[in-house]
Amino acid sequence: MSPLLRISQALVIAIGICTCASQVQAQQQGALDTGRIEQITGLKGTYSKQEDVFKVSKPRNDIKVQVDGWSMPPFMGLTSYAAFKPVHGSQAIMMGDTVLFEDEVNPAMSAALDAGLEVTALHNHFFFDQPKVYFMHIGGHGDAAKLAEGVRKVYDRIAEVRSAHADPESAFPGQIGSPSSISPAPLEAVFGSKGQTNNGMFKVVVGRKANMHGVAVGNEMGVNTWAAFAGTDDEAVVDGDFAMRESELQAVLKSMRASGINIVAIHQHMTDETPRILFLHYWGKGKAVDLAKGVKAALDAQNASAR
Repeated sequence: MSPLLRISQALVIAIGICTCASQVQAQQQGALDTGRIEQITGLKGTYSKQEDVFKVSKPRNDIKVQVDGWSMPPFMGLTSYAAFKPVHGSQAIMMGDTVLFEDEVNPAMSAALDAGLEVTALHNHFFFDQPKVYFMHIGGHGDAAKLAEGVRKVYDRIAEVRSAHADPESAFPGQIGSPSSISPAPLEAVFGSKGQTNNGMFKVVVGRKANMHGVAVGNEMGVNTWAAFAGTDDEAVVDGDFAMRESELQAVLKSMRASGINIVAIHQHMTDETPRILFLHYWGKGKAVDLAKGVKAALDAQNASAR
């Protein structure tokens, strides 16, 4: 057999192998049932052939928003979306961003978590916005239809809030007693540690460890979880911050929301730290001991997820 013939045969075989591999990969990756996603979410979507992504969008045109004194159209960044990308079979990954007013954030977050979705960030995109607008980023991995159902539940919960109150609320339910006179002993019993007191208020701090630029950092540098209580024992408020590894975030969120404590921000405080630390800010109202039990339950959930 001539060398040229052997080369030709080798090329044919190589092309055949590549073709078969591509076909197998395509079969493994599968394709999204875009019509089903539209049916479940109740939204029309668009498909990007280049990235193999299907995206549904929902402009927030139900309430007028002013940013810096300007009436802002939804096109300029007030549109919720959920994007789906197939991975194999009917499985997909989903990422999205949800435009929310303050009184919608925690109901929408609970709806997402209850539906098996992940909440990955919560923050603002603007200054001088009226009413204030927040953005909750969501994600998930699994059956595409189940992910779409989760997205629909989030949007339906937002609609329920707005149906009950046409205008966004300006405060959380509940009262904060005055002057502050929190009893430390019952809260220290809940947390199993001593806290700090100041003018009738109480605070407990739990440090975490990380490294930045080859240097160990911890509690005194701001890598900590803390809870501060004010008001009275029966009409108290708790606010604070959770320092978490990424793998601990969902467990803490689910626990806090199950206790009725409101999440007000999820973001980072540092860059280039190891391990990566996320921070979750929260606010709750109620009996001081009940609030302490809610925070302690989240600490326990965090520790369990870290194992």
